[in-house]
Amino acid sequence: MEIKILQLLDGAKVANGLTVIIDVFRAFSTACYAFEVGIIKSYPVGDIDVAYKLKENNPDYILVGERNEQKPLGFDFGNSPSQLLNGKFAGKTMVHTTSSGTQGIANATNADEIITGSFVNAAAIVRYIQAKNPKIVSLVCMGYACEYPTDEDTLCAEFIKNELEQKPNNFNEMVEIMRNGSGARFFDPEKQSWSPEKDFELCLNLNRFDFVLRVEKEGEMNYLKKINI
Repeated sequence: MEIKILQLLDGAKVANGLTVIIDVFRAFSTACYAFEVGIIKSYPVGDIDVAYKLKENNPDYILVGERNEQKPLGFDFGNSPSQLLNGKFAGKTMVHTTSSGTQGIANATNADEIITGSFVNAAAIVRYIQAKNPKIVSLVCMGYACEYPTDEDTLCAEFIKNELEQKPNNFNEMVEIMRNGSGARFFDPEKQSWSPEKDFELCLNLNRFDFVLRVEKEGEMNYLKKINI
């Protein structure tokens, strides 16, 4: 098994084999929590205008996401797992658009198969890859708004790669790197309304979920399907 770590949109565009699009802070952590609270289907959308159109045509859909970290006008929720925990979502469909993770899905057109990546379901991701045993695994780190690499996505890719290669991981050390690096924004008092401290904890709740989210096709649209493993 060849395991590649790739970065940003350029990485997504060349990713092949079984591809894991990684966005820890916060898209694909948020997506996992959404399924936990009752969402049954999620459309990951790159184009925000498409997201608005889906909501317009389907008023019962839950519109979730961000631009520049903050909830866009007219959205039901921002890209924040803590905002979803107390909502009533049983049986609902979510439309999810972000600056990084959903862009990666939209651009990974050479992948044989796509799943999402985060720490909250890292062990399930490893088990899924081991069960599939593909020749090539592409771990794509989407970074901050697809502009530059971030600690959390690169460390998540390294964590998954190490697990697959049966090499040791020091998750506590990784958490401290993130706390003092790209995750420091979650502790900024001025950003609590859109990047609350609670999100840092929720996004780094290692192996909370025993499922992966796999990208499926519905006509021209992608959607995420929950696969227990």
